[in-house]
Amino acid sequence: MTFLGHSYTNALAVSACCRVRSNLNLKSCFKAYDVRGVVGETITTEIVEAVGAAFVDVFGLSGETILVGGDMRPSSEDFIQAFSNGAVARGASVTVLGLISTDELYYACGAWDKAGVIFTASHNPAGYNGIKMAKAGAIPVSAESGLDDIRIRAEHYLQVGIGALPDCGDVSHSNVLGEYARALRSLVDLSAIRPLKVVVDAGNGMAGLTAPAVLGDDILPALPLQLVPLYFELDGSFPNHPANPLEPENLRDLQRAVIEEQADLGLAFDGDADRCFVVDENGNAVSPSAITALIATREIARATAAGEAEPVIIHNLITSRAVPEIVSAAGGRPVRTRVGHSFIKAEMAANSAVFGGEHSGHYYFRDFYNADTGMLAALHVLAALGSQEELLSELAREFDPYAASGEINSVVPEPLETMNRVRAEFDDVRVLIDDLDGMSFTAASGDWWFNLRPSNTEPYLRLNAEGIDVPTMESIRDKVLTLIRQ
Repeated sequence: MTFLGHSYTNALAVSACCRVRSNLNLKSCFKAYDVRGVVGETITTEIVEAVGAAFVDVFGLSGETILVGGDMRPSSEDFIQAFSNGAVARGASVTVLGLISTDELYYACGAWDKAGVIFTASHNPAGYNGIKMAKAGAIPVSAESGLDDIRIRAEHYLQVGIGALPDCGDVSHSNVLGEYARALRSLVDLSAIRPLKVVVDAGNGMAGLTAPAVLGDDILPALPLQLVPLYFELDGSFPNHPANPLEPENLRDLQRAVIEEQADLGLAFDGDADRCFVVDENGNAVSPSAITALIATREIARATAAGEAEPVIIHNLITSRAVPEIVSAAGGRPVRTRVGHSFIKAEMAANSAVFGGEHSGHYYFRDFYNADTGMLAALHVLAALGSQEELLSELAREFDPYAASGEINSVVPEPLETMNRVRAEFDDVRVLIDDLDGMSFTAASGDWWFNLRPSNTEPYLRLNAEGIDVPTMESIRDKVLTLIRQ
């Protein structure tokens, strides 16, 4: 069987898995929520093959089928093959999904009730690749729920070799794009919206494949949308700009195109297309907190109309204070959680939440197996804008009343020591302090708040601040940054 020129055979799997590998330490590429590293250095086909075997063992998947796909990075093909070799050697079968976005994987894991992995490094530079994993039902995998066990097992296989079972699995191929597109279209009705002109910046990532399928007419009937494509060519070298829309400089081309095209809005996706960022008709970025609040009101209204009392909305602790306020005013119940998709998804499941949003452009839907999907979030924004006559800038203003700093990173040698120094400065009765995720400080007056968190993956201390107006925000932001960087 072949995928993009590669051949899969059980004999290849057996011969490969019987080799004894070097003793490699995988802690550098295993993160809190996924695997990520530099191709050829901290992530190799040898490592990936061992991870494939360990994935089967840790989750008891021998005799089951695993879904495997990858993004457009050049190394994804070889990694798909290597993972499949390791998995089938330990008795699992593999369905290769080929080129997919991360939320396509989540859809397939949920709809088909199968565990799966995608090879992607999301927004990281071209030299990186990694693995995002999900259990059957699109249940996330993190360090606390199996990822550490997979690392330990893979390290063992790298040292002693993978023992092939007598009955290896096999490999088949499938395509989920059409089914995924139809599922998303069924969740948001765009048929009656006013015509909209939309610039979409795929950043040479997987949205170049999924946006035409969901928003265009490649697979399904045309919507009242005029799409203006920007960088739809799949190219893992990212020749135009890094595929990380969270960084303002990576939105410049989209902002310019929206103005030049006199478009109604712009959409930007990251490399694996699970995050979505929105630009209004003036080329100004719309806060992900405002998008969270907007979608939350729509999902609350829909759930309430279906008879649900006080639908739950999940938000992390660094989204705008406007989010819980708007959720409560709309008849929902806001639930605050730590930053990170595994925490959001756990709270989604525990509370049967209808929707969840993060400052980073991740949006989670109960109707999408509690998983995050930027494309479904984009459909909600298009439906909200197209169902009334306001400009997006006017509509967004209703959901964004406060002034936010955005996330500011500082390299500090001792994050905890630095946080405690800030705590000592603000430790009085007029400031509320909590330790849910890092340290959060809220003025008793309600005029401002800020959060400090050490990064899980990089040597940063992260600051997010918000105030009732720009001068208030800038004042508290600058005071805290002075303390951090002194």
